Amino acid sequence: MTKEMKAMDKKLQLFLESNLLDLYIIGATSPEENREVEYFINNHEEAQLAYLEGQNNLEILAKANAIEPSKTNLNTILKAINSKNSNFNNEDKGKVISMTTKTSTTPWYSITASVAALLFATVATSLYFNNTALKSENQIVVEEIFDLRSDIEKTNSQLNELMLQFQKLNNPDAQKYVLRGNERAQKLETVAYINPVEKTSMLDIISLPQLPDDQCYQIWAEMTDRMVSLGIIDPRDAKLKPLPYLEDALAITITIEPKGGNITTTPEREVAEISLNQ
Repeated sequence: MTKEMKAMDKKLQLFLESNLLDLYIIGATSPEENREVEYFINNHEEAQLAYLEGQNNLEILAKANAIEPSKTNLNTILKAINSKNSNFNNEDKGKVISMTTKTSTTPWYSITASVAALLFATVATSLYFNNTALKSENQIVVEEIFDLRSDIEKTNSQLNELMLQFQKLNNPDAQKYVLRGNERAQKLETVAYINPVEKTSMLDIISLPQLPDDQCYQIWAEMTDRMVSLGIIDPRDAKLKPLPYLEDALAITITIEPKGGNITTTPEREVAEISLNQ
């Protein structure tokens, strides 16, 4: 069997396993779906047999729900017609064609079958649209699950990062330095963790007093001949802030600078300082 034949057999199998043929039989398909169904019926014997079987099942359903008309009802209708015509003037009176009472259920059967088919089509169409709505809801649920997984992955990433930070803080090689504010920033308190083995530095921001909008906190490393900026400290930053590691730093200083920070500082701006172990 060629690849083309195998592909066609797979398409036919998928078509037969779908409910498209059933919807076509009850008249609940779109023009595009009609063309697809009719293609399979005209080109595949299996689809044609399934179509004939579906029609037969629909006919069985119609017969099962058919109601035999009563002869009494027919006689009542004839009497009503004759009575109505007897009230006309003689010159306007038309002839009443007497209806035969020959037993024939074909017209009634056709009407009943049509009604049953219409009822069946209505129910099937309702089920079809309900199924479509359910698929849409399922898609929404799937998207929400993906969003939830994304949130979980993001949370796990944050937890892993936090775990790494705590490992750095708890590392026995890490040296802890507590910086407390002077009279200009009495509530300031931060802790610097410096690991000379792994060459890492972190700042744990415990408390920072609020500053005017035109000022900011800046942290510095004091070298033998200059002050090197390690960045601006913002109260809105994360509580654990990584700092650049400087090998020969003598002390860590926090100052109050104009908004945006400075490239140099003076002792008058200092609010906290601590010497580092050599």
